[in-house]
Amino acid sequence: MFSLYARRRFINALSLSVSVLAMVFGLFWLGWILWTLLMQGLPGMSSAIFTQTTPPPGSQGGLGNAIWGSLMMTSLATLIGTPIGILAGTYLAEFGQRGWLAPVTRFINDILLSAPSIVIGLFVYEVYVVKVGHFAGWGGTLALSIIVIPVVIRTTENMLRLIPNSLREAAAALGTPQWKVISSVTLRAARAGILTGILLAVARISGETAPLLFTALNNQFWSSNMNQPMANLPVVIFQFAMSPYDDWRGLAWAGALLITFSVLTLNVAARIMFRQKANQY
Repeated sequence: MFSLYARRRFINALSLSVSVLAMVFGLFWLGWILWTLLMQGLPGMSSAIFTQTTPPPGSQGGLGNAIWGSLMMTSLATLIGTPIGILAGTYLAEFGQRGWLAPVTRFINDILLSAPSIVIGLFVYEVYVVKVGHFAGWGGTLALSIIVIPVVIRTTENMLRLIPNSLREAAAALGTPQWKVISSVTLRAARAGILTGILLAVARISGETAPLLFTALNNQFWSSNMNQPMANLPVVIFQFAMSPYDDWRGLAWAGALLITFSVLTLNVAARIMFRQKANQY
C-alpha cells in the first residue's frame, strides 16, 4: 500500500514539475518578445506617431493615418459582425436542439474559426475587390467582419448554455413569451460573457495582416474614404519592417508595440471578465 501511495505521489510531483516547466518555457518566450518590443519600439514612440502620417524614406513622420484606418475598419467590422454573431449564437443555444440547421451552422462556424485569415482575404478579394476594380476600406472591413462572426457565435452560444434553465422556466411560468425570456432574462444574464467574446474577436482582428493585403492594401494619406485604399497598422508594419530604411523600421517597431499592447490589454480584460462571470455560476 505504501509503495502504491509513494508511486502516486511521485507521478503527481513529476506531472506538476513538467507542467510548471512548460509554463515557464512559454512565459520565457513571451517575456523575450515583449522585452524586444519594448527595447526596439519605445525609442520610436512620440506624439508624432499619433499626429503625423506615414513618411517617405528619409523623412520624419508617424503612423496617424494607419492608426486611424485600423480603428475605422476594426470598429466597423465589429459593428457588422457582432449583431450577426449574437443572433446566430442565440439561435443555436435557444432554438437549436432539433432539426438539421443548427448542426450545419455549428459545422460551418467551426470551419470559419479554423480557416486561415489569408483564405478569407482571398475570398473577399474575389467577391468584392475584383468586382469594384480597386482596393477599398470596405473590403478590409468585410474581411475582418467575417473573422469576427464565428468568434462571437461560439462565445454567445457557450455563455447562453451556462445560464440555468431554472431562470427560463421561472420566466415562462409567469406567462412570458419566449422572445421576451431570451431578450430580458438569458441575454441579460450572459451579457458579460458575450462582451468577453466581442473583446476577443476585436483582439484577433486588430493584428490581422493577410486579409488587408488583399482588400484595403495601404494609403500614404490621412483618409476616411472607405471606397479607396486605406492605411492600416498591420500592413504598414509589414511593409516598413521589410524595408531597408532605418526610419521606416523604427516606425514598424513602434507600430508593433502599439498593436501588441492593445491586443494584450483586450485579452487580459476579456479573461478577467470571463473569470468573474464564471465565478457567479
